[in-house]
Amino acid sequence: MRNHTITTFLLQGLTDDPQLKAVLFIFLCLTYMLSITGNLTIISLTIMDPQLKTPMYYFLQNFSFIEIAFTSACMPRYLYNLSTGDNTITYNNCITEFFFTDLFGVTEFFLLATMSYDRYVAICKPLHYVTIMNNRICRRLVLCCWAAGLLIIFPPLTLVLHLEFCDCNVIDHFVCDAYPLLQISCSETWLLEWMLIICAVLTFVMTLFCVVLSYIYIIKTILQFPSVKQKKKAFSTCSSHMIVISISYGSCIFIYVKPSAKDSMAINKGVIVLNSSIAPVLNPFIYTLRNKQVKQAFNNTVKRISLLLRKKRKSPM
Repeated sequence: MRNHTITTFLLQGLTDDPQLKAVLFIFLCLTYMLSITGNLTIISLTIMDPQLKTPMYYFLQNFSFIEIAFTSACMPRYLYNLSTGDNTITYNNCITEFFFTDLFGVTEFFLLATMSYDRYVAICKPLHYVTIMNNRICRRLVLCCWAAGLLIIFPPLTLVLHLEFCDCNVIDHFVCDAYPLLQISCSETWLLEWMLIICAVLTFVMTLFCVVLSYIYIIKTILQFPSVKQKKKAFSTCSSHMIVISISYGSCIFIYVKPSAKDSMAINKGVIVLNSSIAPVLNPFIYTLRNKQVKQAFNNTVKRISLLLRKKRKSPM
């Protein structure tokens, strides 16, 4: 049976235990709703509040959009599988899920690198910040992130589309990803394995180089500030971004930087759960709780909504 005759795959998921499935469904459903709510709140605040009309929050707005898109590319379908017990997914839907999850994941890394550059300009070249990071440049940088994501994901995708499946359609995962598909393919997979490793390493190296280089200059500049207060303020503007970077790079490196696709999927499953459900929940809180401007914007929005509701109640019918 070759790939053009396969109509469905069976996803094994995270567990076969019915009780654990119920717990997983509740947990993942809550984290999904929280991540959507949290990231939509950040997007709304950056659009509505005039104080957040800066390049930093423009990138944060796009980052929140990618988080919503990434978790929505795989989590609703898995929640449906957990609730109904239907573990099937069509071939076309599987390939589509693989494409979008990888596209959003890769684009997120390039956007994190862009946000590092934004922090570098803000701290190391504050007098030229408005000129360098103008609206046109910011839009182009975001478009470049998406273009880079497409260029990185396109070569592996073309090879995945040519995989042949002979006698097995059971995927040892809860999402459609390249490595689980390689495990059940009867095609020669060494070229695709190396292509995946090269593309993953290329993404990591390019973006991590930009992040590290930016923060080397940032730390060097901050240490030259005369007062402790200035140093603390400068570090606080970067702390949220550094935490998100640590989570993103620290987790994803376990998925792709490994010698073979035949390795156990246990670590991969856990890391993808972290990236697709837990991280999108944490990121809005990290940026909100550690950022006075976002908290102030949130408080102002709540006050405006409260005033509107009061006026509506007081107005005659």
